[in-house]
Amino acid sequence: MSSVEHALSVIRRGVDEILVEEDLIKKLESGKRLRIKAGFDPTAPDLHLGHTVLINKLKQFQDLGHEVLFLIGDFTGMIGDPTGKSATRPPLTEEQVAKNAESYKEQVFKILDPEKTTVMFNSEWMSKMSASDMIRLAGQYTVARMLERDDFSKRFKGEQSIAIHEFLYPLVQGYDSVAMQADVELGGTDQKFNLLMGRTLQKSAGQDPQTIITMPILEGLDGVQKMSKSLGNYIGVSDAPGEMYTKILSMPDALMWRYFELLSFKPMEEVEAYRQEVSSGRNPQEIKQVLAREIIERFHDASAAENAHKSAGNKMDLGEIPDDVPEVDLELEGQSEIWINEILRRAGLVVNGKAAKDALGRGVVFADGEKIEAGFKMVAGDSKVIQAGKKKIARVTVK
Repeated sequence: MSSVEHALSVIRRGVDEILVEEDLIKKLESGKRLRIKAGFDPTAPDLHLGHTVLINKLKQFQDLGHEVLFLIGDFTGMIGDPTGKSATRPPLTEEQVAKNAESYKEQVFKILDPEKTTVMFNSEWMSKMSASDMIRLAGQYTVARMLERDDFSKRFKGEQSIAIHEFLYPLVQGYDSVAMQADVELGGTDQKFNLLMGRTLQKSAGQDPQTIITMPILEGLDGVQKMSKSLGNYIGVSDAPGEMYTKILSMPDALMWRYFELLSFKPMEEVEAYRQEVSSGRNPQEIKQVLAREIIERFHDASAAENAHKSAGNKMDLGEIPDDVPEVDLELEGQSEIWINEILRRAGLVVNGKAAKDALGRGVVFADGEKIEAGFKMVAGDSKVIQAGKKKIARVTVK
């Protein structure tokens, strides 16, 4: 695989749309270190995992050697992003913007490398614009085109008010791309209109238009509605390790593949291998634990990830051996070997043979911390810690 093909395989992962992909290929083939822009209005001080979908993609570009421009929209934040709103959003004060911006930086640098990230504020150029400059900028787009935007169109048809300053928001976001000379801009699918504005204004300024990459909106833990604090279906990046662990393990099994694609940095080949294992009978909870540990380590540390299940209220994890284990001796009773179904039953780790078969089928039976299957057996002299689920465990010695 060529370097360009490799870069494209990384970039395409999880994206909704690339406009225009042929242009992106040419930019990659040029060998130029691309300027990758993503803008964030500091409207809320705390991020959740839904916000990090975009930041993860910035990280991937960063790892490919490109320059990440993390734009904090302190100027646009005081306008108020009208995207998806059914009414005019109240603007933020300068103090609110400054406070939220600092919180943003603290949280995103748990993903991005601060040494390879350029943090910018659009007040740097927008506050220097005169009234005549703003009028000239506004003259580059028509009201009719603005009303093509879905949220503006719905409000207009519903006879809901649209303030003039809301039309300035996409213009300012587009002009940011001109001022930053962006080669690529990332945004959510709901930002497509604003991202296209950047291409339009760059063309007018004589610049090569930026490539647009839109990322999907992440579903919350219910698997239906988008992740949102107001809906209570979110995982906050500042959540405690135990809380993160509990939330991730509570999600519907089918949803974890979406989270692996958009939130994990594991190769998709590895994720696909996990999917095949689950299809072949591996307990999905084990795979969710893999995801949970990766996410927790990213926002906390390795120790927190390793012990998150304990802080979540689970004293033992599957396959984890406690310090004090009850001991059980089993006589072979004339046999040369003893199979796991009988071991589980005779050691009192399950109530009967059917329960033993069920535990093995669910993949919750371990010997010395390693998962075992129905073909496992022990012979005279063997001594192993046998675990059936999280609560039933004993050191079994065969005599």
